[in-house]
Amino acid sequence: MKTILCIDDEPRMLDLLTLYLEPTFHCRAMSSVLEGLDYLEEEHVDLVLLDIMMPEMDGWQACQEIRKFWDVPIIMLTAKGEHADIVKGLNMGADDYILKPFDEEELLARIHAVLRRAKIDEKVICFEGLRLDKEAFELYFQQKAISLTPKEFSMLALFLNHQNKVFSREHLINTVWGYNVMIEDRTIDSHVRNLREKLRKSGFPADDYLQTVWGIGYKWHKSATLEHKN
Repeated sequence: MKTILCIDDEPRMLDLLTLYLEPTFHCRAMSSVLEGLDYLEEEHVDLVLLDIMMPEMDGWQACQEIRKFWDVPIIMLTAKGEHADIVKGLNMGADDYILKPFDEEELLARIHAVLRRAKIDEKVICFEGLRLDKEAFELYFQQKAISLTPKEFSMLALFLNHQNKVFSREHLINTVWGYNVMIEDRTIDSHVRNLREKLRKSGFPADDYLQTVWGIGYKWHKSATLEHKN
């Protein structure tokens, strides 16, 4: 079940969104933008529903902050329906814009439409200058091609698709090599070491992102520090 993060400072609106979404989606309702950003840093989210008029940080600022670190789809929910407001939200990175009060069926239809577009976009993953094209089996950093083996490519795609998730060596073996394949943990370590080296040679700071979690495995760390925590 896909997870939708709802950020709105009105408790009644959060209750309404949860009521509409829970039969179809896993809904995480938060009244604070900063709490929502913290949640995004730690957990996977498939879509964000974002109010505009909030006290800590307005929705436009929150949308810009999210776009600095995540490619998650964003739908803005607001009573501000002026043309200039809609254009501003879309230009700042929102994928859609729904006016309050809204119809339940229209909300769900728009969410499904945005998620369908996002699924198509998942064929190409972009991160801090990296561009991984899963269909073309190509990886670039700032327009420079990086040659990877099939296993290295699959491993990097897995990390980029699940940023901040810790993968055990056993999980990586089962996912990248397949179940019932007898290989040693040091094979994983060797592939990670080679992947890091190839990324470094291209100029990408691999050590900042492809991190070892001692005693467990590896993860792709999105960012050491978010601006809202400074």
